[in-house]
Parts: sequence; C-alpha cells; structure tokens
Amino acid sequence: MSSEIMLEKQDSKSNQASAKSFFAGVVKAAGGTILGISMITSAVAAGGLVGLAFSFRNLPDVRVLRNYVPSETSYIYDIKGRLLTNLHGEAHREVVSLDQISPNLKLAVVAIEDSNFYRHNGLNPYSIGRAALANYKKGGVSEGGSTLTMQLIKNLFLTRERTFSRKLAEAILAIRVEQVFSKDQILEMYLNNIYWGHNNYGIETASESYFNKSASKLNLSEAAVLAGLIQAPEQYSPFLNYANTKERQREVLARMRALNWITPEQEQAAFKAPLLIGRPTAWRKSKSPFITEAVTKELEELFGKDKVLQGGIRVQTTIDMDFQKMAEESIKESHSMLERWGLRADQAALVAVDPRTHFIKALVGGVDYESSQFNRAVQSRRQPGSSFKPFVYYTALASGKYTPQTIIDDAPISYQISGGIYTPQNYGGKTDFGGTMSLSKALTQSRNIPAVKLGKAVGLEKVIEVCRQLGIESPMQPVISLPLGSIGVTPLEMAGAFATFANNGWSSKTTVILQVTDSKGNILLDNTPKPKQVLDPWATASLNSMMQGVLEPGGTGSKANIGRPAAGKTGTTSSERDVWFVGYVPQLAVAVWVGNDNYQSMGKGITGGDYAAPVWRSFMLKALKDEPVKYFPPASEFDRP
Repeated sequence: MSSEIMLEKQDSKSNQASAKSFFAGVVKAAGGTILGISMITSAVAAGGLVGLAFSFRNLPDVRVLRNYVPSETSYIYDIKGRLLTNLHGEAHREVVSLDQISPNLKLAVVAIEDSNFYRHNGLNPYSIGRAALANYKKGGVSEGGSTLTMQLIKNLFLTRERTFSRKLAEAILAIRVEQVFSKDQILEMYLNNIYWGHNNYGIETASESYFNKSASKLNLSEAAVLAGLIQAPEQYSPFLNYANTKERQREVLARMRALNWITPEQEQAAFKAPLLIGRPTAWRKSKSPFITEAVTKELEELFGKDKVLQGGIRVQTTIDMDFQKMAEESIKESHSMLERWGLRADQAALVAVDPRTHFIKALVGGVDYESSQFNRAVQSRRQPGSSFKPFVYYTALASGKYTPQTIIDDAPISYQISGGIYTPQNYGGKTDFGGTMSLSKALTQSRNIPAVKLGKAVGLEKVIEVCRQLGIESPMQPVISLPLGSIGVTPLEMAGAFATFANNGWSSKTTVILQVTDSKGNILLDNTPKPKQVLDPWATASLNSMMQGVLEPGGTGSKANIGRPAAGKTGTTSSERDVWFVGYVPQLAVAVWVGNDNYQSMGKGITGGDYAAPVWRSFMLKALKDEPVKYFPPASEFDRP
C-alpha cells in the first residue's frame, strides 16, 4: 500500500449496505453482457466468496481521495550546499491541474492505455475478458486488462502483486471511484501519480526531465513518447534505448490514428519530428541514510509528520559531507580491523560535533545501513561506563571545594542501599586499590572507587543537574552507581555534552539542521547558534587539563593520542557489553561506541581504551588533517569558584 496516502477503512455497515449497489455497478460497467456477467462469476470463483466478503470489509474508502494531495519533493543539503538527497526520493513530483497538461498528452495516454476511458464506468469488459482468457491459458495472472481507473487504484491503494484477489479488489475500488469522481478528476489524479521512469512521478517532472519543458507545452511527438513510457518506463526510456523509444512512439501514434484522433499526416509528421531529449533526473539514493533519518526525525518533532511528508521544503543540514565520508570510512575500516583482532562486536556508531556551534558535522548510526537501519547514534541508549565520570569530576570542581590536586583515597568502601550492601570495585577486581591519589590521577587511570566516593560527596542530584545543563535528556536516577555510568545515553548526547567541555563551558543546542525554508524561500526554521556559558570556566578548564592526561602514556586512552592537544575519556561497561571513547579538540568533539545490539559480551578484557579509542583516532587524524593545532585555555586564566 502506498505510503503517500493515509487510507481510511469503511465500517462494515456501510460496506454491507453498498453490496447491492456494487453488483449493479459491476453489471453496468460490464455492459450487461453475458461476457460481463461471466466475468463477475469467474472473479468470484477465483477470489472465493470469503475473499470477496473480506474485500468489502477491509477495502479503503475511496472518498479520502477528495482530500489527497501528493507529496512534493523536499531537498536536503549539507552545510556547503551540496545536495544529499530528496526527502521523498520515491516520489519526485510537482502536482499540476488537468488544464495545465497538453491536450496532446491527454489524448496520447488515453489512446494507448484506455481508449474507452470516457465510455466505461471503471471496468472494460472486453479487455478484461481478453486478459482472463490469456490468464486461463497461463494458469495465473499474466495479463492485466486494467482501465486507467484500475491503474490509479493499484498505484494508490493496492500492492503490485499479480493475484486474482488483488485484481478483484482493484475492480471493486475502480467502480467506487467512478461513482465518486468525474472522469477529468480521475485522469488528473492518474497523470499526477503514475511513474514515468528515472524517479519521475507525475507528468510535470517527467516532462521537465525528458524534454526540459512544462507538461503544458508538450507537442504531439513528445506526448506520444511520454504516453508510451507508462507500460515500461525504463524499457522505453530515450535515455537508455532510443530505438525502443521510437518504436513505442510509433505504436502510440498508430493507435491515435486508428481511433481517428489524429490524421495520417499528423502521425507521420510527429514520428519524423526531432526529439530534443533533456537529461534524466538523477535518482538520489541518500548519500548518508543515517543523516536523512536523523534530519527527518527532528523535522517531524518541529513541524509534525504531515508537514514533513507533504513537503516542498528545503533543508540545509549542519553535516559536512567530507567529514561524513571520513566518519563512515573510519567506522567500516575500524570494524574490519577489530574483527581481525578477534573482537566479537557487530556494531559501532560515531557522532562528531563542532564545539563552537554545536552543529553535528558527521553522524554514523551503524556499520552498514543496508544490513541494519537502526540508528544507534541517536536511538540507542547504552551504558557509558567510565566515560560518564567527567560529569562527576566537573561537578566537584565547580563546587569550589576541589581542585585537580585534591587527594582522594582509593580504598575499600561499602554503602547501605535498599536491598543490601553496595561495594564498588575497580576494573582489576576485589584486590585492586590504589591508595591515596589526586583527583587528576584518579580520572586519568579511571579508578571506580574514587568516582563513586566523589559522586556521593558532591551530591548525585547535582551531577544529574550538570548533565541536564549539557543537553543529556536520557532518564537518570541518583543511584550510588551513577558515577560509573549505570544509566543509558546516546552517542549523540555524549558528543554534544563533551563539545561543551571543548568550548570551555559555552554551549548551544546540538542540532543537525541549520535552516529550513519552504519552496518559495520563506524561512521556516533558523538554527543560527546562540551560545550561552552554562559551565564554570575555571572548572571546565581544569577538567580539560585532567582529561588531556587520559590520552598520554599511563592514561587509559593512550591509543587515542593524535599528536596534538586533545582530551577525552574511555568507557567500558560491566561484562564488556559496551566500550566507548569520547574525546575532543577545541574544533571537534567525537563520541565513538562499539558493541552488540543484543547486549552480548564482546569478550573478557575488552576495554574502550583498546578498541574504541583507535576508531576515534582513525577519524580524528582524517578530520583534522588540514586543521591548525589549537590549545585549550589554562585554568589560570579564570577565577576559581
């Protein structure tokens, strides 16, 4: 069933009441002939009485077509104005009224597709009888015999499978349509909805594509070509096989002459007339479907689904396709590398955000969109593990009671909680304790016990408040294990939050859309950044200094080192179900997640530092190749809270 129209179902009472009038309509449409009545009997026998009853109960109400407006193409661009895709790639269409379509085209289409269109009531008994005989000989549905009305029904309401039950439903709905709409209304809907090849739906875009002119200006020669495409658009396309095009054009013109709708002289002149062929409208499969999905989701949240689907909008995204290609390559290359290393992980995701604007520059929701369309970058909430700890450490620094040099004891501790006793452990297990150490060292080495102690000391509610200030909206509870990332967040949330660290506490709304206009250029949405200082600058600068140590020798993220000032944090969850590396330079913040969709363990000893950090490094080396080295401002430039 077409996704372009929401179809209402008739209730059973109205369906039962219309049964008697339907059979009368069928007999009338069939011309009242013995052949027509036999056709009805055969259809019932083929579809079965039960199938016919089911059709009456479940077929859509054709009256919804009164309010049906086909969607028009919306275009999505990257931040540099490069076309990524169209939002409705399956229906590249511009709707026109019947009086805006050349009479030549209307005559040519009716002549070759349904010359009795203005005389029948939805069914043509003679063509259906001919098709029925052919189908009987073939032992299945091999020939159609459809009228224009039946073709319209098939395009809008039904599947394209060749079965007797579908043909029967098609006939029922065709008669209903003819009872509700005029012939001109039906023809207008037909010409605006059918497929003309090369991603053109509707006669206007087809005319523009094939002949660089509006449908109102088509001459007889061009009209015959376009009418001939309907049966098999690619087979008769002048872009693909000009000889086939001319042969099919000859058939259309001959049919028009046989009907006495044109003279033999007009037929010959039209056939000999040169065809000034245009260029095919490119079928734009999304260059980055994960981006398209994220854009569509945000548009629907802002404007509602109906506005998005009925389209005609122009969307400039924040995506830089150069970065996007680098990100996709890094994910695929790194995933292959991790497989060679024996890592049992089937998926990965990456999000890159510009800290200065909070524009999303690249977003990859999985290893391969064709095999899995689930967008892990924005839809999957996974435990961040130790990559959550910077939120705890920032909260402590911003309280004014702690500095990076403050000493904390990495020693055994237990907490009374509802249901029992909670005893946090470091990654090394029950005997892994580091004793007294600075906060900076505790974060660099990703010690769990100090993080839990610190979270308890500063207040877990305050930690959650900081997360909200950073744009993290995923559910959180102030449980004692929160500092170890025992909640679920998305890679997009993590990249956006760390981007604020990278910009020393300045933040804007993280977005994938820069601007949206309608087809006339009127601005519907403007996401020009409006940065605000949401974090304390001294505490942020201190945290950035601490997290730079994570990438240095002795830090858990040393495999992410890119040879320039960068900060970040590794993350590994219990049972090795998720590994992360979230890091940044002043120009770019990037979150990388690796794991399995079924939450299966990737293997004992797997860490974010060993397996997510190299993915991050691979992308950053490409993305920063032509970027100057920039430094984080030191904490000494700011007043301590």
